[in-house]
Amino acid sequence: MCLLDALARDGGVPPGEVVVFEPSGHLWRGRPYQPDLPVVRVNAVPEDMSVRAGDTAHFADWLVSRTLLTSSAGAHRDPHSGATFVPRAVFGDYLEQSARAALRSLVAAGWGVRIVRDHVVRAEESGPDELVLGTSAGDAVTVDHAVLCFGAGTPVDVFGLAGTAGFVAEPYPTASALARVAPDADVVVIGSGLTAVDVVLGLDHLGHEGRIRLVSRRGVLPGVRQRPVHHRLRHFTPAHFRRIAATGGTVTLPEVVALMETELNSVGEDLTPVRAEIAAMTREDPVERLRRGLAEVDSPSIALRVLQQAVPDAGPDVWPLLDEAARTWLMAEHDRTVMSLCCPMPPASAARLLALAEAGRVEFVRGVTDVRARPGGGFTVTADGVESTAQVVVNAVNARLHRRSGAATPLLESLAAAGLAEPHPRGGVRVLRATSELVTGGVADPRLHALGDPARGSLFFTFGVQSLVDRAVDIVESVRARWTTPALVPADRSDDDRLQLI
Repeated sequence: MCLLDALARDGGVPPGEVVVFEPSGHLWRGRPYQPDLPVVRVNAVPEDMSVRAGDTAHFADWLVSRTLLTSSAGAHRDPHSGATFVPRAVFGDYLEQSARAALRSLVAAGWGVRIVRDHVVRAEESGPDELVLGTSAGDAVTVDHAVLCFGAGTPVDVFGLAGTAGFVAEPYPTASALARVAPDADVVVIGSGLTAVDVVLGLDHLGHEGRIRLVSRRGVLPGVRQRPVHHRLRHFTPAHFRRIAATGGTVTLPEVVALMETELNSVGEDLTPVRAEIAAMTREDPVERLRRGLAEVDSPSIALRVLQQAVPDAGPDVWPLLDEAARTWLMAEHDRTVMSLCCPMPPASAARLLALAEAGRVEFVRGVTDVRARPGGGFTVTADGVESTAQVVVNAVNARLHRRSGAATPLLESLAAAGLAEPHPRGGVRVLRATSELVTGGVADPRLHALGDPARGSLFFTFGVQSLVDRAVDIVESVRARWTTPALVPADRSDDDRLQLI
């Protein structure tokens, strides 16, 4: 959706044809933004969720128009912070309507548009300039550019429970996924991130009264989002790191930390609150951390809020400048820490989670090592060497733990076999940061790009909306450069068939 909007807004790419391959029933919305329960909310404010590059008010303005039609003013305002956190389904409506608007704009500008409800399962070269994409139905489409935009897929089935009675493999949409869970069932939720929080809130909304346990290795919950403040980054900026990249430079982790401290010093802050929050994640009782997070919604310190802005904004530019050892260490030791700090939950969600925990209805269990089906039904859960039982298990493990999306595996294998893609050991494919072009043997291919999860090995924080928006603009600029630079335009392309974008 972000790519289509960027293409429609650019106006510099000569009109051709756009073909979108999408077999799922929730076009434009992805897994988490389907019609769902109202308590399942986006964890960021509208200004951070705009799909329009350079227009942070795009989503907020859409919400104002929607409010006039639905009389829902104030319905999404968080009582603890005063910020707006909309239901995921409402954001899905915004994505869907924005996609339709982008398609209308493209058609009005002379583009052809096709939506093919099928998977692409193979890709190969057709001459020096084109690609042929094959679908699962056996159709073949010749294109000039292909952009991999598929998501991470379904949650990782860590313990191999697929097909077991009582196991909920896919928690979204929660309205239907959790509807069959008995109100008094003893439920275990695998995971402790934002999806796990959605599952708890969904069960609670549906009237569940039994025990719910969130089990995970570390028991690290998302942080609690503080009242938003406006801060313009001055030092820890994408532009700063892009200048370093342009000269072939690199950065070390100590240098990154020092620059973050300089950013914080510019507003009278330092790293002390950040270090304290990191230290508390695995040492502090999860309930106490929830309670403290709620108490600090109006904290006078804005250090965490500056960090939460800087990492999504500049993270994709910092990541390629670090050496491989630093990146491997960060992913192995601090991936969950970064997600907790930079993807916090809305205060109202935290407040309800805390109330359920204080009432004894929700527990947080660390050190899980095994969840297995019992011969007579139900499950055995092992954590810190202690076994317990559960009647229902809901999978809320991060889907991005997959090295690749299951449905996309045939396509990725085909690209690799054709020498068009190079798998990244951390997942996805290797891409060039500046253009998101696929890289093989150190050479970038201007015909192939990756946006979002397919680029997660090479880049960082690929799934945040603002990162998607920025990378979409990079891709469209790369496509435009190929079609507006005379020496680069393929000689055998006719005026009415210049470009197909997938």
